[in-house]
Amino acid sequence: MKQNIETFIGCDSAYEDAKIVLFGAPFDSTTSFRPGARFGPGAIRHESFGIETYSPYKDKDLTDYAVFDAGDLELCFGDSRTALTDIRNCAETILSDGKTPFLIGGEHLVTLGAFEAVYKKYPDVHVIHFDAHADLRDDYLGAKLSHACVMRRIHDLTGDGKIHQFCIRSGDREEFLFAKEHTDMHKFDFTGLDELIDKLKNQNTPVYFSVDLDCIDPSAFCGTGTPEAGGIGFTELLGAIDTVCKANIVGADINELAPGLDASGASTALACKILREFLLALL
Repeated sequence: MKQNIETFIGCDSAYEDAKIVLFGAPFDSTTSFRPGARFGPGAIRHESFGIETYSPYKDKDLTDYAVFDAGDLELCFGDSRTALTDIRNCAETILSDGKTPFLIGGEHLVTLGAFEAVYKKYPDVHVIHFDAHADLRDDYLGAKLSHACVMRRIHDLTGDGKIHQFCIRSGDREEFLFAKEHTDMHKFDFTGLDELIDKLKNQNTPVYFSVDLDCIDPSAFCGTGTPEAGGIGFTELLGAIDTVCKANIVGADINELAPGLDASGASTALACKILREFLLALL
């Protein structure tokens, strides 16, 4: 008999051996439209047993590598700063042990906690941000800690020129005006990604990579709190992830799966496959 511990498929290596450490942040207390992203990490783990560890896209298998799944953090739903501190502390531990933190959200605000830890170790870090939304509001209904503000809070740390945004197709006018002055925004698609990664790779720049899954068109991924028409496709996202992972990735996340909003389970299955391919691109 073995202890019943559910991990993402193929990610059951010992912590000491692992290069990448998965951990979940089941938090969605600032969701601005439809809640449910707190159930994303658990759903991804559970439904991952419906896919294989082998990737025909890469001819690689997760079982040939060492990835540790630390499970979900127990977070305070009523206090965003407390939740972010717990996420940051976990990421700091992983980084201090010479490993790469990979966060599974949860709403997009959780990225801030992991990024704070990465920024502390790598103050020259750049951010690659895939998303339907700009996430550059200074506040949302008075709250500065919101999933609608996460990139603005990251900009508070990094300053200008270090946040590179792709697939953006939604936001208020002020966000797009802010982006023109302060971030490197590429609307609608991945135009300019290859050139950016070549530059960052040649300079060995540390990169934090955040993927909001609502960058995918809702026709393929409807299980998310704020779906936006006009998104990219699954294979297009896979190719872009492979491109970014050629850079020096020092931290990463995927977020904003709300599994209860897609009763078919197709959105969760897609998220599982994205995570498998993402991990294999990093290994």
